[in-house]
Amino acid sequence: MKQSTIQKSVSVSGIGLHTGEQVTLTFQPAPINHGYKFKRLDLEGHPVVNADVNRVVSTQRGTTLQNGEVQVSTVEHVLSALRGLQLDNVLLELDGPEVPIMDGSAALFVKALQNAGQEDQDADKEFFEVETPIRYFDEETGTELLALPSDHFELTTMIDFNSPTLGQQYASLHDWNEYAEGIAPCRTFVFLHELEQLFNLNLIKGGDLDNAIVIVDRIMNQDELDELARKLGKPSVKVNKEGILNTLQLHFSNEPARHKLLDVIGDMALLGKPIKGKIVATKPGHKANIEFTKILKKYYLEQRKLKGKPKYDPDQEPLFDSVKIAKWLPHRFPFLLIDKIIELSETHVVGIKNVTFNENFFQGHFPNNPVMPGVLIIEAMAQTGGILALSTVSDPGNWDTYFMKIENAKFKHFVIPGDTVLFKMELLAPIRRGIVQMQATAYVGNKIVSEAELTAQIVKRS
Repeated sequence: MKQSTIQKSVSVSGIGLHTGEQVTLTFQPAPINHGYKFKRLDLEGHPVVNADVNRVVSTQRGTTLQNGEVQVSTVEHVLSALRGLQLDNVLLELDGPEVPIMDGSAALFVKALQNAGQEDQDADKEFFEVETPIRYFDEETGTELLALPSDHFELTTMIDFNSPTLGQQYASLHDWNEYAEGIAPCRTFVFLHELEQLFNLNLIKGGDLDNAIVIVDRIMNQDELDELARKLGKPSVKVNKEGILNTLQLHFSNEPARHKLLDVIGDMALLGKPIKGKIVATKPGHKANIEFTKILKKYYLEQRKLKGKPKYDPDQEPLFDSVKIAKWLPHRFPFLLIDKIIELSETHVVGIKNVTFNENFFQGHFPNNPVMPGVLIIEAMAQTGGILALSTVSDPGNWDTYFMKIENAKFKHFVIPGDTVLFKMELLAPIRRGIVQMQATAYVGNKIVSEAELTAQIVKRS
C-alpha cells in the first residue's frame, strides 16, 4: 500500500469546545513521511506541533498537544477522521488554539477531506504490526486496552458506566470502509453531572446541544431544567424518554460506544503509523488511550530497529576473519572481541562475536551466573566500528581509533555463553578530520541487547 495525502487544500470553520472561540482549520497536502502536523497561523513564526503521543500534555475532556509553549487542543476527532480515511500525510493549519468541535463527531472533517480528494504518493506505508499481545490495564477504573496480532486493523470498544440510561454497549470496526458512515457521524456524549462540573470549571464554553449528547443520570425539576437551558443559551430543554437531554435523535442505538471507538482511533493516530492488529478496548478514555499508545510506540520503535537487523548466514564466507581483523586492529587475546566482519560499506559495518563459556572474563565476572560485561559489549562495538573507520584510510594497519565520547548507552538484555552477537555500526555523520560518529546496535537473535552512540578519532600510529 502506498502513502497518501489530499489532492487540494480544504477548510472548515467552527467554535472550540472549551474556548468557545471561532476557529478555521485548513487541511493542506503534505509530502511523504510527513505524518500529521498542526501549524498555528495565529502565532508569530507559525509554530508547528507534531501529532505525536509524546507531545500529549493533557487528556481532560479531550487530547491536548504541546511543543514548547505552543498548544493545540481537542485533536482526537480530526485525527480520527484522517486515520479513518487512511490518509498518511496532511498539514493542519489552525488560526486558534483548539480544533473546532463541529457537531461533536468526525463527520464534517470526513466530508471536507473527501471533497479534497485522495492522492497516492511514491512511498510505501509503514505499519506497526502487532506481533505479540500488548496490554494496558488500570486496576482503579477497570479500563483495559489489548492489542492482538492480526493481518489487518480491527477495533472493538465496550463501555459500561453503571448507568441505567446508557447501559452496557459495544461497537466494532472490521474494515476501514465502514468508518465514514458507521463511525464518523457518532457524536461525543457527556453525563449531566459531568456537564455541571465542566460549567463550574469554566470549560466547554463552546458546548451546545448541537455538538454533544447529554445523558441525564438524575431526576431534574423544572427549575433545574430552566437553569440548564440558560447556561446552554436555549429557550428551554427537556428530557426525552431515553434519558437524553432535549429531543436529540441518536444516529445509532449504540452511538456512545461508537463514539468511544472514534476517540480510540484518534488517540491511537498519535502513534504516527497505521496499525496491523486487533484492538479490544474496555471502558476506554483519553488518558488510557494515550497511555496505551505510548506502550505501542515503544514496541513500534523496537520493531523498527529490528527491521534493520543484519542477516547472518554462518555458511557464507566472511569479509574479514579473525586473522584479517588482527591485521587492522591492534588488539590481541584476550582483548580482541570480534570474530568476523560480514558487511562493510561506506556508511556501515556488521561484526560477529561468538560468546563461549571459555571467555576469560567469565572467570571473575559473575562466575556462577556468567554475563558478558556491558563495558566489553561497548568495546566490541568500538572494535567493529574501528573496521569501518579504518576502511577509509589507505594503510589501515598503521592507524588506530580511540574513544572520544560514549552517549545514550543502554543495556536491555544479558549476553551469556552460547550467544552470537551481531554488532551493527552506522555512521551518524560523514567522517571529518578523523572524527567518526556512529550509532551502535547489538543484536542476539530477535532481541536488541544493547545500543549506544559512539564517537571516535582515527589517529596515525606512531
